[in-house]
Amino acid sequence: MISRCGSTIMTWMLGMGLLWSNAHAQTIGQQSRVHGLLWDIHEMTVGQVKQFAAASGFRSRAEQEGGGYIYDAGWEQKKGWTWRQPFGVPALDHEPAVHLTFGEAQAICRHFNKRLPTDAEWVAAAFGEQRDPPPAGFIRGKRYAYPNGDTAQASHCLHGCSNRQGTAPKASLNRGSGHLPVMQTTPGVNGLYDMGGNVWEWVNTAVGDERITRGSSWWYDASRQLESDVASKPVDTRVAYVGFRCVQSVSNARP
Repeated sequence: MISRCGSTIMTWMLGMGLLWSNAHAQTIGQQSRVHGLLWDIHEMTVGQVKQFAAASGFRSRAEQEGGGYIYDAGWEQKKGWTWRQPFGVPALDHEPAVHLTFGEAQAICRHFNKRLPTDAEWVAAAFGEQRDPPPAGFIRGKRYAYPNGDTAQASHCLHGCSNRQGTAPKASLNRGSGHLPVMQTTPGVNGLYDMGGNVWEWVNTAVGDERITRGSSWWYDASRQLESDVASKPVDTRVAYVGFRCVQSVSNARP
């Protein structure tokens, strides 16, 4: 029997997207072969970075400096906001890991015998459906407008998406509600989750001294998810809405 208090907590958790099924838990770290590479089907999680930190003693730059950043009428450092506490409170293990620089993201991927994708690889996986046969709603060989398909409605962003409530505590942000835990939205092109929305993703392609980020985030509306949106950021960027996912060459996959 669930008590009234327990029922209230469960309702809150459902509203926040925090209840997870065993099936979801079992797919953490799962990969899918897309255009000749093994892709992590979800963004790198806090729980996965904890594994890296436990094995290596890793402390991120945001941790060393006392916190990462958010844009709030100008760039503002937020005390205690790190990949462990993206919005100032401890994160669930299945939230995406943010407040990590480009170099830190690379190092974490390497720990798992993986790497960051290039921009060309990311774009191909996000917009060009290659499954044979694809599930209902997708067409093999079609190039889609958004990583979730013909529209961005199933993704998580500021406007034009699913309007889900993110994990940031109330009043902690002046815009948006923060990211969702991974795999809370509908999988998109090639069965990948959150290639559009949730958090920007570092890719290993340079624009001058910066690196490209793809897919947009909860901070922006759906228009930033388009293939034509090529955003770049300084490599030392450590903010609440930039994360990453890793890829792996088939030949490097561990048995």
